[in-house]
Amino acid sequence: MCRLFGMNAGDHEAHVSYWLLDASDSILAESHRNPDGTGIGWFGPDGLPHIQKQPKSAFDDPQFRHQATSVRANTLVTHVRAATAGHDTLVNTHPFLIDGLIVAHNGGFGDLSVVDRELGPYRKHVQGDTDSERYAALIAKFADDHGDVGQGMVAAANWLADTVPMYSLNCVVATAGNLWALRYPDQRALHITRRSADFSGDSGVTHHEVRGPEVVLVASERLDGAADWRMLDPGELVHIGPDLQVTSRVAVDHPPAHLHLLDEPDPNIDV
Repeated sequence: MCRLFGMNAGDHEAHVSYWLLDASDSILAESHRNPDGTGIGWFGPDGLPHIQKQPKSAFDDPQFRHQATSVRANTLVTHVRAATAGHDTLVNTHPFLIDGLIVAHNGGFGDLSVVDRELGPYRKHVQGDTDSERYAALIAKFADDHGDVGQGMVAAANWLADTVPMYSLNCVVATAGNLWALRYPDQRALHITRRSADFSGDSGVTHHEVRGPEVVLVASERLDGAADWRMLDPGELVHIGPDLQVTSRVAVDHPPAHLHLLDEPDPNIDV
């Protein structure tokens, strides 16, 4: 059910074709298990957001390979979708661009009418049918309320955890120079690692020493066999700034009020 990938290269641009196309468990490989939509969102040196997405699988879309080899980005988010709420249409395809935030989500929650009421005027940003786009709009709303993207993510995740039935709020959010990732609760994985920007091999050894320009990566799955991927703790929010300094804290420190297990019906099934 959906896969996330995020990269922050700080003040330089980086290619992402290895991670998207060539790694042993690349985004292209993962698209065979998540065939309902593919999207790439990124910020380059101009500081402007760019989105390319289509409601079809990456493995069946020549545009994805072109984008993966041509895009150079400072910060980037990629998503492949396994549809739950909402059909496989362009407006339901991740990532979403709302108020300058590029947002992608892996998970699900229900009671969307309750979420719509909480969104208030921010409901206008929701063009499709998904819980995920509402999550993106909720993050934007709370980020504006708090004047900070990270605090907005914390407020949105806590509100959803306390209010609606859910099974995962894993998400990645990017702005120019900044990347945030949240794992909550513990039903879906999310990993982080630091690599050389020109890393292009599928090694099974840990990269203890990073030489040259660096990137920090987050991903739902370990994209290669290296041992340096660390899984985020449940409730953990990480922020990677323009200087590639990684800060971390527990953002949601309690279990969801209405947890749906993965072997139970999707909470959107009656929506």
